[in-house]
Amino acid sequence: MKRRGGDRPGPRYEERLAAFAGRELSAPTPAQDPVNQPMIRHWTEAMGDTNPVYTDAGAARATGRGGVVAPASMVQAWTMRGYAATVSPRPGRSGFDELVDLLDEGGYTSVVATDSEFTFLRELEPGDHVCVQETVESISAEKKTGLGPGRFVTTLKSYRDQHGGIVATQRWRTLRFRPVGTPSDAGAQARTPSEAGPVPATVPVSARRPRPAVNHDNAFFFEGARRHRLLIQRCAGCRELRHPPGPCCPRCNSLEWDTVEASGRGRVYSFVVNHHPRHPAFDFPLVVAVVELAEGTRLITNLTGVVPEDVAVDMPVVLDWLDADPDLTLPVFRPAPTEAP
Repeated sequence: MKRRGGDRPGPRYEERLAAFAGRELSAPTPAQDPVNQPMIRHWTEAMGDTNPVYTDAGAARATGRGGVVAPASMVQAWTMRGYAATVSPRPGRSGFDELVDLLDEGGYTSVVATDSEFTFLRELEPGDHVCVQETVESISAEKKTGLGPGRFVTTLKSYRDQHGGIVATQRWRTLRFRPVGTPSDAGAQARTPSEAGPVPATVPVSARRPRPAVNHDNAFFFEGARRHRLLIQRCAGCRELRHPPGPCCPRCNSLEWDTVEASGRGRVYSFVVNHHPRHPAFDFPLVVAVVELAEGTRLITNLTGVVPEDVAVDMPVVLDWLDADPDLTLPVFRPAPTEAP
């Protein structure tokens, strides 16, 4: 049952959620292909991993292995369904479908991954055929988070070889949450104004943009945006620019930093056009782009003043500002003016 508007979840909701602990979300699903050298090679090249045990049988044997092995972190890739499978209807309903419906019933319609813990028991070799099975470990009580009230769902994925032996496990945790600013969260905002911020009288709750997760590392960025200044974090040691912001320079490990103001010029590095899921605070179709600034860093933003059909990779863009409401200003970009010949 889908939750609509301000509807409350059905009877015995907490019991029904708790009953999912230990349930199978997906039956053992075999990988489409066995572990193979070409896919290992593509993976290592994409990741920039030059360890010879993944591509050179002689180098692998010199370490005591019988031959090349697959990178441990690649175990999840072997069992990914592929694009065609994600858009093809699946026969019947899985435990995952039922859990998502139950969470939707409670208003937890959005999801974000929080963490993943792997345990590797043996290395995979070409010829191994992996399958994966996922079960629910726990569903937390409702928690207040920066994204909105939500529940942490922890599942366990078990990866097995063709003999049934476990080669790796993955404890996977997601936050299923009720977005701040949706009609179903109006009461929660009224109860916790210090967390969600006051709702301006001129901005309907249903049309209010979700709040960004502001922390000690990125607060300067949003403060700058309020003043219509696009700030880039800069290492005080090696002077390297970086975005997204963080506490430590990935180049020299310095914890000291300052900021520089971007020129506002850039180009479209990549983009997607979102049609669903729809949120009342956004106009659809919504163009979401990775913009490479003239200074070299990139940021994810929206494009404005252009229809999706006219967006292209490498298109020059310039900075604009979206004053979403009195408490939130965000950088957006629009096509750069065409220079006269």
